[in-house]
Amino acid sequence: MFQHLPDSFLQMNTIFISIMIEALPFVLIGVFIAGFIQMFISEAFIAKIMPKNRFLAVIVGSVIGVLFPSCECGIVPIVRNLIAKGVPLHAGIAFMLTAPIINPVVLFSTYVAFGSTWEIPLLRVAGSLVVAMVVGCAIAYFYKGNGLKEKFMLYETAGEKKAKEQQPVMAIAGIDVGISTGSAHTLAHEHEHHHHEHEAEAMPMKSKIWHTLQHAVDEFFSVGKFLVFGALIAAAMQTYIKTSTLVSIGHGPVLSILLMMALAFILSLCSEADAFIGASFRSVFSTQSIVAFLVFGPMLDIKNLMMMMATFKAKFVAFIVIGVTVTVFIYALLI
Repeated sequence: MFQHLPDSFLQMNTIFISIMIEALPFVLIGVFIAGFIQMFISEAFIAKIMPKNRFLAVIVGSVIGVLFPSCECGIVPIVRNLIAKGVPLHAGIAFMLTAPIINPVVLFSTYVAFGSTWEIPLLRVAGSLVVAMVVGCAIAYFYKGNGLKEKFMLYETAGEKKAKEQQPVMAIAGIDVGISTGSAHTLAHEHEHHHHEHEAEAMPMKSKIWHTLQHAVDEFFSVGKFLVFGALIAAAMQTYIKTSTLVSIGHGPVLSILLMMALAFILSLCSEADAFIGASFRSVFSTQSIVAFLVFGPMLDIKNLMMMMATFKAKFVAFIVIGVTVTVFIYALLI
């Protein structure tokens, strides 16, 4: 049946399937964590643990990723729900950038891939923290507005939709005073969140678990289509843009760093596995280039970018992409 198809197409199909198989388990972990956050983590709890100081909030966001064994495939829905629950944007993005790198699973795989030595793993962790701090602080002090798309700020589970239907007065009030001012809309939204928080706390455990699963399924189908599209683009680029061609132009410290960053973006590997690919380039590229590959890839690749574009405003995604790219390049050049 497939014998008449070009070999390149069959190769692309194989790469696409391998990317999907590699990514899906971590997407599932991510959506279940997102569902757990939606049902079990209240706004009051987040407000209690998150520092009011913007710089300290970025630090907390950067280091808390060590507790979450998630790769970049599933981190976007987690961050989306944390921000919707009240985590500051700068802290949420700092967490998104470091969590796929500094968690114990990735640290151990990097340690093993590079011959049980700590130089590359430590440079990788340090790089991720530097990038997260720089980008997080840039968002905190220079980015104005809310980067999350409005539809996700008002994201509702089935239980919340039912609760909203019981509040027609607030909705009517929002229309009467004029949504353009935003005041009535914000007041209604805050009231809903307050109501939903108490509603979730009053739910029996069985109902919470059911809504967690329901939310995870919604998240999976929301994120899944962008994962498929991103994996397809990555597979096509891996098939039709030969690595040997890229390697041949990657001479000198600047070009080699840029090349390995581009390769990390194109290959779209999960952070649990990318260290073994990076280690295979040790005989060709410098330590600087390999560290750039290992830091940049989990922060920005094709499938991750597709998910971010679906979640955040385009201007904000551009802000993240520029910030991450410039900071990773400078960090790799200086080490």
